[in-house]
Amino acid sequence: MNILIQGGRVIDPASGLDAVADVAIADGKILALGNVPAGFAPEQTLDARGCIVAPGLVDLSVRLGGMLASELAAAVAGGVTSVVCPPDTEPVLDVPGLVEMLHYRSERLKLARVFPLGALTRKLEGEVLAEMASLTEAGCVGFSQAEVPLANTQVLQRALQYASTFGYTVWLRPQELHLGKGVAASGPLATRLGLSGVPVAAETIALHTIFELVRATRARVHLCRISSAAGVELVRQAKAEGLPVSCDVSINSLHLTDLDIGFFDSRMRVTPVLRQQRDRDALRAALADGTIDALVSDHTPVGEDDKALPFAESVPGATGLELLLSLTLKWAQDSGVGLADALATITQRPAAVLGASLGVLAGEAGALRSGAVADVCVFDAAAHWTVEPAALRSQGKHTPFGGYELPGRVRATLVAGRVAFAA
Repeated sequence: MNILIQGGRVIDPASGLDAVADVAIADGKILALGNVPAGFAPEQTLDARGCIVAPGLVDLSVRLGGMLASELAAAVAGGVTSVVCPPDTEPVLDVPGLVEMLHYRSERLKLARVFPLGALTRKLEGEVLAEMASLTEAGCVGFSQAEVPLANTQVLQRALQYASTFGYTVWLRPQELHLGKGVAASGPLATRLGLSGVPVAAETIALHTIFELVRATRARVHLCRISSAAGVELVRQAKAEGLPVSCDVSINSLHLTDLDIGFFDSRMRVTPVLRQQRDRDALRAALADGTIDALVSDHTPVGEDDKALPFAESVPGATGLELLLSLTLKWAQDSGVGLADALATITQRPAAVLGASLGVLAGEAGALRSGAVADVCVFDAAAHWTVEPAALRSQGKHTPFGGYELPGRVRATLVAGRVAFAA
C-alpha cells in the first residue's frame, strides 16, 4: 500500500534529520523523505501537521505474559514497533520449536515484531547450556537467564566462551544470587518497613564477575536494567576500557525511588528494586551522556490477584509499553535533554544494541531513511494525558504511574508500512 504521511516534523536521530517534511511509503519501505516522487499516488494519507514523525520505538525488555495479541496491541498503541522478549515465558524458550511458534503467532497478528532471546541454559536452571546454534537458526537474537542468576560461574564462563566463538550476544541482568533475594533496596526505608533488602553490592559483585569473564572471553554482553550509581560507574569504566558491553535502564528506575513504595504499595514492587534518589540521578545522567545505551519499558503484565497481596508476597512487575514514549519525554523535559537525543534512547540506540546481535536489525529499525523498512511512530509531543490503568490495552493494568499526567500522545503507528494503530 502507498501511504503518505503529510506535514509532520520528521525527527530521525540516526541521520540528524529534523525538518518538516512529507514521508512517502511504498511496499512496506520508505520511498522518500521530503520531495515526494512524481507520479506517487497514495492510497492513504495521514495528516501529521503539528505532530512528530519518528522511527518506531524499539523496546529491549518486554514480557508478553502469554497474552500475545493484547500485549502487541499495547505495543503499537505506545508507538513501539519492535520488542525483545526474554526467555522466561511459559514454557521457557529453550528449544527451537517454541521460538518458531512465537515467531509464527506474532507474524500472524501483524502488529509489533517480536525478537526473542533464547534461554542461556536449559529451563533456566543453570547447569546445561542450551543449544545456542539451533536457537539462533530459529530466530533468537541473543541468550539470557532472564531473572535467574547463574550460581555456577564456570557455566557462565563456558557460555561466554561459546558465545564469543560464534558471535552471539549474551544478555544478563547483573544480580548476585544470594544477595539479590530481597524485595526492596537496602536502606532506611526497607529497615523502617521491615522489608528484606537488596544491597547495591548484589549488582556490583555481579558486574565485576561479568567484566572479568568478558575480559577473558571477549564475548559481547548486554547488561539489562542497571539500577545503581555504583553500577553505572563500573559500566562507564568497562566501556572506557573497550570491553564489548552495552546496557539499558528501565522507566521505573529512571523515574522512581524507594520512597515511592510509601505504605507498602505493591504497584512499586518491581525488578530491579527501586533505589535511592542518588541512584536515580546517576541513572538519568548516564542515559543522557550515553553510558547507558537504551531506555526500556521492562513491560511485565501482572494479574490482579498477584498484586493484591502484601508487598513482599506480591509478584514483581508493571505494565509499561504504553508509557515508554511519554516517560521518555518526561525525563527529557526534567533533565533538559533535547527531543532528538531523547528519542535516540528508544529508537536508534536500542536498535544499535540489536544490530550488534548478529546484525539482525541493521538498516531495518530505529531510523527513517529511503529504502528502510517503514516502522514509524507519529505522536503529538504537546498533548498531555492522564494515565488511567483500566484504559490501558495491556492485560496488565498495574503501573506505578497511575494518575500521572504525562506528555506525548501517539496518533499513529506503522509497522513495515502498514498502519497498525491509529488514534
